[in-house]
Order: sequence, then structure tokens, then C-alpha cells
Amino acid sequence: MIKNIDRNESRLRKHARVRRKISGTAERPRLCVFRSNRHIEVQLIDDVKGVTLASASSVGLKLEVGSNIEAATIVGEAIGKKAVAAGYKVVVFDRGGYIYHGRVKALAEAARAAGLEF
Repeated sequence: MIKNIDRNESRLRKHARVRRKISGTAERPRLCVFRSNRHIEVQLIDDVKGVTLASASSVGLKLEVGSNIEAATIVGEAIGKKAVAAGYKVVVFDRGGYIYHGRVKALAEAARAAGLEF
């Protein structure tokens, strides 16, 4: 009998495959995205030391609606500004197992527009 896999378990498997290949360093940290039904969050992570260097979320920015493309764009701009202010210009993008489409794509494009390179 074939086991039914829910969406999040499938996403976590994809994320594990991606994480085998990419890792953040002090010179080039990992920009990790988490998307829920209500909000979107992003962190800049140094995997060598295991520390979060900067973060932004629709919760932290107190956005009225955190689950749309406009919110993702605002969060992307915020993390881009924080990262550039902290001295990080080049990052590795970790889409977190999500498809590069919609909110994830809007966040990435906004972060690029704010000065990040990936």
C-alpha cells in the first residue's frame, strides 16, 4: 500500500535535499525562507557558527496581512536593508523546500532590489 504524504512532509524532504547542497558561511550566509498560511519569515544564517545574523518577518513588522505577495515584498526589502547594513551583500538563497513562485519569488526579488546578490 502506498503511504500518503502530506504537503509539509513533502516540503521537508525537498528542504533536506536542498540543505545537503547549500550551507551558509560568515562570508556568504544562507537566506532561509519560512512560509506559513498566515505569515512569512526570513533569516540570514551562518551555518558554521550556527547563529542567526539577521531576521525579518511579517509578524515582526506588524503587517496587517502577512500572507500575500505585498507582505512578502515588504519582508524581502526589510531583510535586504538589514543584511546590507550588517555588511552582508552576497548570500545563498534557501527557498526552504517551497516552489520558487508567488510569495517566495516576491521576497527574493525584493531582497535583490534592496542590494543582496544571489
